[in-house]
Amino acid sequence: MKILITGSNGLLGQKLIDLYKNNADNELIATARGENRYGDKNGYVYESLDVTNEQEVSAIIEKHRPDVVINTAAMTNVDACESDKEGCDKLNIDAVTYLVNACNEYNAHLVQVSTDFIFDGTHGPLLETETPNPLSYYGLSKQKGEEVVINHSKSWAILRTVLVYGIVSDMSRSNIVLWAKGALESGKSINVVSDQFRTPTLAEDLAMGCKLAADRKAQGIYNISGSDFMSVFDLVYRVADFWKLDKSLLNISTSEGIKQPAKRPPITGFILDKARKELGYNPHTFEQGLAILKQQLEQHNTSN
Repeated sequence: MKILITGSNGLLGQKLIDLYKNNADNELIATARGENRYGDKNGYVYESLDVTNEQEVSAIIEKHRPDVVINTAAMTNVDACESDKEGCDKLNIDAVTYLVNACNEYNAHLVQVSTDFIFDGTHGPLLETETPNPLSYYGLSKQKGEEVVINHSKSWAILRTVLVYGIVSDMSRSNIVLWAKGALESGKSINVVSDQFRTPTLAEDLAMGCKLAADRKAQGIYNISGSDFMSVFDLVYRVADFWKLDKSLLNISTSEGIKQPAKRPPITGFILDKARKELGYNPHTFEQGLAILKQQLEQHNTSN
């Protein structure tokens, strides 16, 4: 099976390279804007691709004729989307349209990655059948991207996820786990919201969810996240506990107190029954995820 992934320089993209490279059953084409920033260049083909350029998207899909396209390319900085709506639309809606059209033309199955931020957060954890009602421009753009797939794609799966954490090969990107660990290790006092609830997702689990959907050419919407439901404060507390860091540095705050440009849904998190049953998806617990991260950080530190 020939798999093409977009956004391969990102966190999820790199984890997908790890899963697919040197795999006898699959041929992998990794694509991203500009140069390949992933450390290991072996076991797959790399193509530079700007997904916001319709001609490039069509040309690359025509050239490689993949069986499945996994679209991980997106503008995910929630506050930046609020201030750069045009850039957000290009990546989260227009690019999806170009991929849908190219996949339709060359008979590729599309796996589109989406988010819990399409919901308003009045309750959770949520099922796949929940009605979207986004609070932020990011959430709205991802909802519109989903609608493009649902209304126009011939063969598709949408995988919604929540608060992804993990490490990229060059350590260039942060996330809530790395941020909390870094701040506490440097002795900084940090304010953490206690009124937002999530099911945080290990990047490796999300990558495996993508692969399971790709292998089966699964059709429809699936929740792919972690299984542990917790407040963001509880998440950071558990990070501190895991690495034996000073919990007295944690200050409970509210969403109002943090003052971020974009509104966040208070409660999301996902019920995973459908993905478990239909895809065989089985995520790590949060502490297992932290243990995997710890091992990777130690390997990174010894190799550099």
